[in-house]
Amino acid sequence: MRILLAHIVDLSATDGTLRDYTDLTDVALRKVREPAEGIYIAESPKVIRRAIAAGHVPRSALVLPEKANEVVLALDGHDCPVYVGTPKILQEIAGFHLHRGALASFERPALPPLEQVLTSARTLVICEDIVDHTNVGAIFRAVAGMGADAVLVTPRCADPFYRRSIRVSMGAVFSVPWTRTLDWQATRDVLHEFGFHIAALALTDRSVSLKDFARERPERVALVLGTEGDGITNEAMNIADSVVRIPMRSGVDSLNVASASAVALYALCPDDDPRMSQ
Repeated sequence: MRILLAHIVDLSATDGTLRDYTDLTDVALRKVREPAEGIYIAESPKVIRRAIAAGHVPRSALVLPEKANEVVLALDGHDCPVYVGTPKILQEIAGFHLHRGALASFERPALPPLEQVLTSARTLVICEDIVDHTNVGAIFRAVAGMGADAVLVTPRCADPFYRRSIRVSMGAVFSVPWTRTLDWQATRDVLHEFGFHIAALALTDRSVSLKDFARERPERVALVLGTEGDGITNEAMNIADSVVRIPMRSGVDSLNVASASAVALYALCPDDDPRMSQ
């Protein structure tokens, strides 16, 4: 037990190294600071463990006393400080109550080139300007759970490595290959070069039923999901090879974008994927 606690440092002994955790409730601040400083924040021992399993490098952890041993185990021998403090002190630092009892700061990994993400993918999702971090995280979880291969996010899309996105995805953002796209014209050219059929999920006069599209789906599909409220932009619609809709009943015109992603991927991903559980 003493070995497990060897890396824990009392908060009173710190010298400014807790800056990674300050003002975590300010989304605008985190959007600027975290990418610029090359970090991201993982929340909960389970998510920390999945980040470590993905090969990410921890800088430090901030935990409640009852989570200290669990987090040290999750860090799997990485030599980084683990700061332990009372709920009141941790709330003052982070700006919110740590319901899951643990945060960890990680080095943000470099995003892979677009071509690298596309090479082995058969089904991928493109998140266009989706601004809600919860939706981004839920989409990544659907991608991982339904057997899709990768995610592309547009420059204005919310950060998949934002704390809430990571938490909602249950760490899927660590295991699903993803990167940011170029402008739409350049993205279309690269997708077509790799043999992808671009399908926009939207309600238009030319949209086809998801069931019909899935029945004769192209070999490689890039599914475009639009932002909350306004949906897919004209630029994205103009480069799409097909427009696909999920038929709805009872006067409901559409689903939440994260829910729609799960429905569409369930229809598009093969049942014989060996990764799928029975």
